[in-house]
Amino acid sequence: MKVIVVKDAVEGGKQGFQVFKDALDSGAKVFGLATGSTPVSTYDEITSSDLDFSQLTSVNLDEYVGLGPDHPQSYNYFMHEHFFNKKPFAQSYLPDGLNKDAAAETKRYDQVIADNPIDLGILGLGRNGHIGFNEPGTPFDSTTHEVKLTESTIEANARFFDNEEEVPKYAYSMGIGSILKDKQILLEAYGAEKADAVKGMIEGPVTTDLPASALQNHDDVIVIIDEAAASKLSK
Repeated sequence: MKVIVVKDAVEGGKQGFQVFKDALDSGAKVFGLATGSTPVSTYDEITSSDLDFSQLTSVNLDEYVGLGPDHPQSYNYFMHEHFFNKKPFAQSYLPDGLNKDAAAETKRYDQVIADNPIDLGILGLGRNGHIGFNEPGTPFDSTTHEVKLTESTIEANARFFDNEEEVPKYAYSMGIGSILKDKQILLEAYGAEKADAVKGMIEGPVTTDLPASALQNHDDVIVIIDEAAASKLSK
């Protein structure tokens, strides 16, 4: 892993933009994208730049089960607000949160990933070490699956809803095995509440108890973290 420590998320966004630009300059055609507050500073840098994605493809990590693209808290809506409306791709794929047939939807999305191998994948990091919605205990060879969200993840997401009861309890997520097939991975994490997960991801044992530790098995990972998130690293 290449670890870049920055002052804050704003500086992290500038570094993340450079990773995107380098991938684009190297011929990347398919970008794996994450949602949540973490990558927003990177997306802001990208959408205010002259980078052109109009001939390229994006494949998103995950989506809440039960939320359609018009729901303000759906990840489809988020991506349009923060990226696609400003910098459209030729084709953008996301799981269909309204498909209640989990077996059919996960099979469909696995085929999307197989048909569009990801050159650069963007990840955030959960406080419990999850990547995508792959919670602790998820096998490292997992493909797209329906996830029952943990209480800590539901609690972390509750701030985006009027009350915790409205937070979806399930999501469709690209699996860890799928993520590890990305040619290059950029993971961003900011804040002291991520420090334990960052330490486990970089310095801890490779274990399904901390899903992000699987990234130690990948050949090309760039980690951008702020000083607070890096505070528990030993070196």
